Amino acid sequence: MEEKTENLTPLTDKDPKELAEAIAEVLDSKKGRDIKVVHVTEKTSIADYFVICTGNSSTQVKALIGEVEHKIGLRGVEPIRTEGRDNGSWIILDYASVIVHIFSREARDFYNLDKLYRDEN
Repeated sequence: MEEKTENLTPLTDKDPKELAEAIAEVLDSKKGRDIKVVHVTEKTSIADYFVICTGNSSTQVKALIGEVEHKIGLRGVEPIRTEGRDNGSWIILDYASVIVHIFSREARDFYNLDKLYRDEN
């Protein structure tokens, strides 16, 4: 079955915040939990935004990553790198200006990126 793409606005010329928000919408549509878009420009030079999300299981973590890659890819943007796909507890998609972190509950509590990179604006 072919997916409809005519209503999808390309993200290729959008700013990092719009990309991060589009990613958060995809995660929300797949029932990702505790989704946060965090502006990190003042704290790190590796990205402008982090999108942080929790999956209920390793299966859901992998499904969330797959959905982001698919839906954002349909809008013209591909990750430059993916890390952690084999472990299912913390997977990262690197879109240069936006880095997506999908965690299991345990990994999110352990690494606590929310506290480390909290948006204080």
